[in-house]
Amino acid sequence: MTVTERMQRQLAALEPESLEILDESARHAGHEGARSGGGHYRLVIVSRRFAGRPIQLRHRMVYDALGAMMMKEIHALAIKALAPDEI
Repeated sequence: MTVTERMQRQLAALEPESLEILDESARHAGHEGARSGGGHYRLVIVSRRFAGRPIQLRHRMVYDALGAMMMKEIHALAIKALAPDEI
């Protein structure tokens, strides 16, 4: 299973209506995090669970859902977390 597939599985806990994960690791070849095995990803997630919540809490929800992946497989993560009425 790829890191992207594992991310999708972990993020299912947030009940996303839409989920897009872009692996940008190749752009960062040679970067310190890339040398240690951590990838660079861009995430766009739409979930009702984000409704009425500030951006910092939305990001915390994503980090919590990804759990231990944030310590090794994911070095950098750009997050766009939206409620359905924000798209």
